[in-house]
Amino acid sequence: MSMQLTRLAELPVDGRQSETALKVARGTARLLHLHGFCVVSELSLASGRRADLVALGGDGEIWIVEIKSSIADFRADQKWMDYRLHCDRLFFATTVEVPCEIFQKDTGLIVADAFGASIVCEAPEHRLHASTRKSMMLAIARAAALRLQALADPTGPYEAEF
Repeated sequence: MSMQLTRLAELPVDGRQSETALKVARGTARLLHLHGFCVVSELSLASGRRADLVALGGDGEIWIVEIKSSIADFRADQKWMDYRLHCDRLFFATTVEVPCEIFQKDTGLIVADAFGASIVCEAPEHRLHASTRKSMMLAIARAAALRLQALADPTGPYEAEF
């Protein structure tokens, strides 16, 4: 069992995220888990975008969380609007050092550190169309299954899939 946990802890980081962003992602994933969601990070979407965190609830509800580690990170990235097309609720997650006022009022807000997080502002709901929900659930399932298989077989041909 301890070997399995060690291997899970050794998931490769793709190098695009700052240390701060990785900490926010970890704390946010813990919060989402407490709310009954399973989380997949860095999920490619049908639009060609890549969502920081995608959370799937037991009832099929899908949340996307866009992580912003600084004011500059927020200002440099305006692609987050495309994420609305792929989720029931859209959140930003950030650190306590980033002022909450910079984030859009029609999105949710999560403040996090490496150990946990808190929802500061609930995200408005905009329900997905059934066909979009199905394609998102399949994308989440495939990504999770491929990543799990890559852990079980690190030298296998899975990296190109995700």
